[in-house]
Amino acid sequence: MKSVAVAALTVLATAFSSTLPNAQTVASLPALPAPATLAAPVGAARPIAAWVTFCERYAAECAINANEPTRIALTPATWNLITTVNGRVNTRIKPVTDLDHWGSADRWDLAEDGSGDCEDFQLLKRKLLAEAGLPRRAMRMTVVIDEKGEGHAVLTLITDRGDFILDNKTNTVLPWHRTGYTFIKREGTDAVAWVSLGGVTSPITTANR
Repeated sequence: MKSVAVAALTVLATAFSSTLPNAQTVASLPALPAPATLAAPVGAARPIAAWVTFCERYAAECAINANEPTRIALTPATWNLITTVNGRVNTRIKPVTDLDHWGSADRWDLAEDGSGDCEDFQLLKRKLLAEAGLPRRAMRMTVVIDEKGEGHAVLTLITDRGDFILDNKTNTVLPWHRTGYTFIKREGTDAVAWVSLGGVTSPITTANR
Protein backbone atom coordinates (compact mmCIF):
# COMPACT_ATOMS: atom_id res chain seq x y z
CA MET A 1 0.00 0.00 0.00
CA LYS A 2 2.86 2.37 0.82
CA SER A 3 4.49 1.74 -2.56
CA VAL A 4 1.21 2.47 -4.33
CA ALA A 5 0.88 5.74 -2.43
CA VAL A 6 4.44 6.74 -3.27
CA ALA A 7 3.86 5.94 -6.95
CA ALA A 8 0.66 7.97 -6.96
CA LEU A 9 2.43 10.91 -5.33
CA THR A 10 5.22 10.72 -7.90
CA VAL A 11 2.70 10.86 -10.75
CA LEU A 12 0.88 13.74 -9.10
CA ALA A 13 4.07 15.72 -8.45
CA THR A 14 5.22 15.14 -12.03
CA ALA A 15 1.90 16.42 -13.34
CA PHE A 16 2.21 19.57 -11.27
CA SER A 17 5.89 20.19 -11.95
CA SER A 18 5.42 19.78 -15.68
CA THR A 19 3.04 22.74 -15.66
CA LEU A 20 4.96 25.04 -13.33
CA PRO A 21 6.09 28.32 -14.88
CA ASN A 22 9.39 28.33 -16.71
CA ALA A 23 11.69 31.33 -17.06
CA GLN A 24 9.74 34.33 -18.28
CA THR A 25 10.48 37.91 -19.14
CA VAL A 26 10.15 40.36 -16.24
CA ALA A 27 7.36 42.16 -18.09
CA SER A 28 5.20 39.01 -18.14
CA LEU A 29 5.54 38.31 -14.43
CA PRO A 30 3.12 39.53 -11.74
CA ALA A 31 4.11 42.48 -9.59
CA LEU A 32 5.51 41.70 -6.16
CA PRO A 33 3.13 42.12 -3.21
CA ALA A 34 3.43 45.14 -0.96
CA PRO A 35 5.66 44.57 2.07
CA ALA A 36 3.81 43.03 5.02
CA THR A 37 4.60 42.48 8.67
CA LEU A 38 6.02 39.34 10.23
CA ALA A 39 4.00 37.14 12.59
CA ALA A 40 6.20 37.05 15.68
CA PRO A 41 6.51 33.79 17.68
CA VAL A 42 6.08 34.28 21.43
CA GLY A 43 7.27 30.95 22.84
CA ALA A 44 7.02 27.20 22.53
CA ALA A 45 3.77 25.43 21.63
CA ARG A 46 2.50 21.86 21.66
CA PRO A 47 2.32 20.35 18.16
CA ILE A 48 -0.82 18.91 16.63
CA ALA A 49 -0.88 15.16 17.37
CA ALA A 50 -1.54 14.28 13.71
CA TRP A 51 1.56 16.29 12.72
CA VAL A 52 3.69 14.15 15.04
CA THR A 53 2.42 11.01 13.33
CA PHE A 54 2.96 12.58 9.89
CA CYS A 55 6.57 13.36 10.77
CA GLU A 56 7.13 9.76 11.85
CA ARG A 57 6.02 8.62 8.39
CA TYR A 58 7.58 11.47 6.36
CA ALA A 59 10.60 12.57 8.39
CA ALA A 60 12.16 14.47 5.47
CA GLU A 61 9.08 16.70 5.21
CA CYS A 62 9.57 17.86 8.79
CA ALA A 63 13.36 17.99 9.01
CA ILE A 64 15.11 21.31 9.59
CA ASN A 65 18.16 22.08 7.45
CA ALA A 66 20.12 24.73 9.33
CA ASN A 67 21.97 25.61 6.11
CA GLU A 68 18.78 26.81 4.45
CA PRO A 69 17.75 30.48 4.76
CA THR A 70 14.90 31.27 7.14
CA ARG A 71 13.36 33.71 4.64
CA ILE A 72 12.45 33.47 0.97
CA ALA A 73 13.89 36.25 -1.19
CA LEU A 74 10.87 37.27 -3.25
CA THR A 75 11.43 38.05 -6.91
CA PRO A 76 8.73 38.35 -9.58
CA ALA A 77 9.58 34.84 -10.79
CA THR A 78 9.41 33.38 -7.27
CA TRP A 79 6.11 35.12 -6.58
CA ASN A 80 4.74 33.75 -9.83
CA LEU A 81 5.82 30.24 -8.82
CA ILE A 82 4.18 30.58 -5.40
CA THR A 83 0.84 31.86 -6.69
CA THR A 84 0.80 29.26 -9.47
CA VAL A 85 1.41 26.33 -7.12
CA ASN A 86 -1.18 27.63 -4.68
CA GLY A 87 -3.86 27.94 -7.34
CA ARG A 88 -3.13 24.67 -9.11
CA VAL A 89 -3.08 22.55 -5.97
CA ASN A 90 -6.32 24.20 -4.85
CA THR A 91 -7.89 23.35 -8.20
CA ARG A 92 -6.60 19.81 -8.64
CA ILE A 93 -6.99 18.30 -5.17
CA LYS A 94 -10.48 17.15 -4.20
CA PRO A 95 -11.48 18.49 -0.76
CA VAL A 96 -12.66 15.80 1.65
CA THR A 97 -12.62 15.63 5.45
CA ASP A 98 -10.33 13.15 7.19
CA LEU A 99 -13.37 11.49 8.71
CA ASP A 100 -14.85 10.80 5.26
CA HIS A 101 -11.45 10.03 3.73
CA TRP A 102 -9.81 7.90 6.39
CA GLY A 103 -12.42 7.36 9.10
CA SER A 104 -10.15 9.37 11.41
CA ALA A 105 -10.74 12.75 13.05
CA ASP A 106 -7.39 14.15 11.91
CA ARG A 107 -4.68 12.70 9.65
CA TRP A 108 -1.94 14.66 7.88
CA ASP A 109 -0.85 13.42 4.44
CA LEU A 110 0.45 14.58 1.06
CA ALA A 111 -2.82 14.04 -0.83
CA GLU A 112 -1.27 10.98 -2.50
CA ASP A 113 -4.59 9.89 -3.97
CA GLY A 114 -5.63 13.35 -5.16
CA SER A 115 -7.92 14.03 -2.19
CA GLY A 116 -7.39 15.66 1.19
CA ASP A 117 -8.33 18.36 3.64
CA CYS A 118 -6.68 21.64 4.54
CA GLU A 119 -3.34 20.42 5.87
CA ASP A 120 -2.90 17.97 2.98
CA PHE A 121 -3.28 20.81 0.46
CA GLN A 122 -0.62 22.86 2.25
CA LEU A 123 1.81 19.96 2.73
CA LEU A 124 1.65 19.18 -0.99
CA LYS A 125 2.23 22.84 -1.85
CA ARG A 126 5.30 22.91 0.38
CA LYS A 127 6.65 19.71 -1.16
CA LEU A 128 6.27 21.09 -4.68
CA LEU A 129 7.75 24.49 -3.81
CA ALA A 130 10.70 22.83 -2.05
CA GLU A 131 11.30 20.64 -5.09
CA ALA A 132 11.28 23.84 -7.18
CA GLY A 133 14.09 25.24 -5.01
CA LEU A 134 12.43 27.25 -2.21
CA PRO A 135 13.78 26.65 1.31
CA ARG A 136 11.48 24.34 3.28
CA ARG A 137 12.74 26.01 6.44
CA ALA A 138 10.97 29.22 5.40
CA MET A 139 7.67 27.42 4.67
CA ARG A 140 5.95 26.60 7.93
CA MET A 141 2.76 24.70 8.58
CA THR A 142 0.49 26.91 10.67
CA VAL A 143 -2.63 26.37 12.77
CA VAL A 144 -5.30 29.07 12.85
CA ILE A 145 -8.89 29.58 13.93
CA ASP A 146 -10.88 30.32 10.77
CA GLU A 147 -13.96 32.40 10.02
CA LYS A 148 -16.19 29.59 11.35
CA GLY A 149 -14.34 29.39 14.65
CA GLU A 150 -12.82 26.03 13.63
CA GLY A 151 -9.25 24.74 13.55
CA HIS A 152 -7.68 25.17 10.12
CA ALA A 153 -4.20 24.62 8.64
CA VAL A 154 -2.45 27.03 6.27
CA LEU A 155 1.11 27.38 4.98
CA THR A 156 3.09 30.43 6.07
CA LEU A 157 5.83 31.62 3.72
CA ILE A 158 8.36 33.68 5.64
CA THR A 159 9.80 36.14 3.12
CA ASP A 160 11.91 39.26 2.94
CA ARG A 161 8.64 41.14 2.32
CA GLY A 162 6.77 39.69 5.28
CA ASP A 163 4.71 36.58 6.01
CA PHE A 164 2.30 35.36 3.33
CA ILE A 165 -0.33 32.64 3.58
CA LEU A 166 -1.13 29.79 1.19
CA ASP A 167 -4.65 28.57 1.84
CA ASN A 168 -6.91 26.05 0.14
CA LYS A 169 -9.89 28.37 0.75
CA THR A 170 -8.59 31.02 -1.63
CA ASN A 171 -6.27 31.24 -4.63
CA THR A 172 -5.13 34.68 -3.47
CA VAL A 173 -1.90 34.64 -1.47
CA LEU A 174 -2.50 37.13 1.33
CA PRO A 175 -0.35 38.75 4.03
CA TRP A 176 -1.07 36.86 7.25
CA HIS A 177 -2.79 39.83 8.92
CA ARG A 178 -5.30 40.19 6.07
CA THR A 179 -6.67 36.63 6.25
CA GLY A 180 -9.14 37.35 9.05
CA TYR A 181 -7.84 34.30 10.93
CA THR A 182 -6.63 34.04 14.52
CA PHE A 183 -3.07 32.71 14.35
CA ILE A 184 -2.36 30.09 17.01
CA LYS A 185 0.97 28.38 16.29
CA ARG A 186 3.29 27.15 13.57
CA GLU A 187 6.32 24.98 12.99
CA GLY A 188 9.52 26.58 14.23
CA THR A 189 12.49 27.41 12.01
CA ASP A 190 15.24 26.21 14.37
CA ALA A 191 14.03 22.77 15.46
CA VAL A 192 11.43 20.10 14.70
CA ALA A 193 9.00 21.78 17.09
CA TRP A 194 6.20 24.34 17.19
CA VAL A 195 6.08 27.95 18.35
CA SER A 196 3.15 29.97 19.64
CA LEU A 197 1.84 32.95 17.67
CA GLY A 198 -0.13 34.35 20.59
CA GLY A 199 -3.61 33.02 19.81
CA VAL A 200 -5.64 32.30 22.91
CA THR A 201 -7.46 29.10 21.92
CA SER A 202 -5.59 26.14 20.45
CA PRO A 203 -7.58 23.58 18.44
CA ILE A 204 -6.88 19.90 18.97
CA THR A 205 -7.30 19.03 15.26
CA THR A 206 -7.32 20.78 11.90
CA ALA A 207 -9.86 18.46 10.27
CA ASN A 208 -11.35 21.14 8.07
CA ARG A 209 -11.86 21.10 4.30
